[in-house]
Amino acid sequence: MDLDDTIVAIATPVGRGGIGVVRLAGREARAIAEPMLRLKHELEPGRAVFGELVEPEISSETNHEIAALGRPSESLSRIDEVVVTYFVKPHSYTTDDIIEISAHGSPVVLRHIVELTLARGARLAEPGEFTMRAFLNGRIDLTQAEAVRDLIDSQTLYQAKIAAQQLEGALSRRLQPTKQELVGLIATLEAGIDFAEDDISVLAASEILNRISEIQTPLEGLAETFVYGKLVHEGLTLAIVGRPNVGKSSLFNRLVERERAIVTATPGTTRDLVTETVAIGGIPVKLVDTAGIRRAIDEAESIGIQKSMEALADADLVLIVIDASREIAAEDRELFRQVAGRPSILVKNKCDLATTNSQSALRSKEEPAGRGNPAGASVRTSATTGEGIPELRDEILRCAGAESGIQAESGFLTNVRHQSRVRESITALRAAQLAVKNKIPHEMILLDLYSALRALDEITGATTNDDILNLIFSTFCIGK
Repeated sequence: MDLDDTIVAIATPVGRGGIGVVRLAGREARAIAEPMLRLKHELEPGRAVFGELVEPEISSETNHEIAALGRPSESLSRIDEVVVTYFVKPHSYTTDDIIEISAHGSPVVLRHIVELTLARGARLAEPGEFTMRAFLNGRIDLTQAEAVRDLIDSQTLYQAKIAAQQLEGALSRRLQPTKQELVGLIATLEAGIDFAEDDISVLAASEILNRISEIQTPLEGLAETFVYGKLVHEGLTLAIVGRPNVGKSSLFNRLVERERAIVTATPGTTRDLVTETVAIGGIPVKLVDTAGIRRAIDEAESIGIQKSMEALADADLVLIVIDASREIAAEDRELFRQVAGRPSILVKNKCDLATTNSQSALRSKEEPAGRGNPAGASVRTSATTGEGIPELRDEILRCAGAESGIQAESGFLTNVRHQSRVRESITALRAAQLAVKNKIPHEMILLDLYSALRALDEITGATTNDDILNLIFSTFCIGK
């Protein structure tokens, strides 16, 4: 990848829209763009200028042909009205000169703008090349670059807010004091080795262990945030299962907050999986409404039940729905057995229909807490009236591990790569502690400390190799 090239790409999604943006970045950006623009004012840094997109330099022969038709060449050369923004080096996203041309969102017009820039020496940008340039030019670190992708891919507002925190450098700021402590310890041990003849004191073993512990503790706390961070980043899949006519589809519609699944009084209405992604507490949750589990009466229902069992196996969390107005049936007990060992919530639906007698019978015949329901969670709901739905949402978050209070923190781990590097650093620190306890020479201890530092540097990109960079930025969209 040549950082001296001037690159171009359409920065808005594919398709028609009110506005489309073409982004041009590099030392020749202004020189390439100006011949195709007729502007009301000269380009100025940080100012949007109205103008026209025109065909650059129509040949004299073409002008003669246009004049023969009795029409002015100026009117034919115009293609579109545009707004042009100029960002001057180094005060831009990539630290290069950047020209952004906002035209009407016609794919034909946007492609033509790109073709005009290519004809004048620009090169098509690779996926993520604008952000990679920002990283390589020191504008952002690697955690911030990855946050750009996360922000674009956000499905919920909360995900966007977390990505925005990372983009502002929240994770880097959280790591910085720990890295400084580690570098300080390394420097002290190096000095003790290099200048031993000058009577520079070497740290005692107890002091080295204390300082390693002070470095390791915040890293272990950071590593623990990954459970919640992964949930925010990836979301979870929730399967709603139960026998026919217990209100699974009605419950699904309540959680989705619209009539997404067909609901009738006839058992077995749902034959195929119905899915919808919703935000619960800012977490993207993929809900899966399944066919009622019972002995199938025809081939179509049999296939639906098989798909239900597959959805149950693939889900991160299972809602086992039973009818609170009836006694527990054999199918319910069989489902408890099949879900045993899985994170699940027992949902006693139709509580608005339950009588005192049926509730007593239900309690007397109910499975023991935790059996077939490892989380020990149980919620009473009415999909018809909405009773218990807020409590169910809270319980979903609790069972998914989103109630730990980490939400209030900034700079937590949402990325598998970051989690792996933090764990690698912790492992190296533990090896250093063991070496100190075994009275290993400080030269060998330093090898472990450098390994711990290198792992942390890979999070921000200070020592990341080209293969990892190419893998990260290849997942970006073109134009970002």
